[in-house]
Amino acid sequence: MFSLRTSLFGRSLYLLVFVFLFSACASTDVKKEEATSAETKAMPPLLDTAQQELASAVASYENGNYKVATKQFERALALGLKMRQDQARAHKYKAFIHCVGGRKRQCREEFRTALDLDPAFDLTPAEAGHPTWGPVFRDLKRSHKPASK
Repeated sequence: MFSLRTSLFGRSLYLLVFVFLFSACASTDVKKEEATSAETKAMPPLLDTAQQELASAVASYENGNYKVATKQFERALALGLKMRQDQARAHKYKAFIHCVGGRKRQCREEFRTALDLDPAFDLTPAEAGHPTWGPVFRDLKRSHKPASK
């Protein structure tokens, strides 16, 4: 009788654990579907082509591919970056590339264009401290007068 009771108890316990695990898996799948649906609704709109090109250009720049990056920044600008801050950002990176290449006049012109597009434009502290383009930008910023439209 004791072995029958243990056996019956063991089977019931096994069945209870199985049902519990099965129901936990089922509720997890529903939660995953709900989370995916909520994440999709909360996602920002996809980047347009110009913004995608800008992002690719920044990645190329960060990887040291300056020739490729320059073409990509120019393409992003030609595709029509909508926000002036994005346009200024593209010109900032082009300025960096010119400065590093020893082309200070072009560097200065790119910074000027960035400031004309966005008068609030500034470099991050790390960028401003760069020994090559930092002084060029600081001198220009001090004397810059926004372009008249």
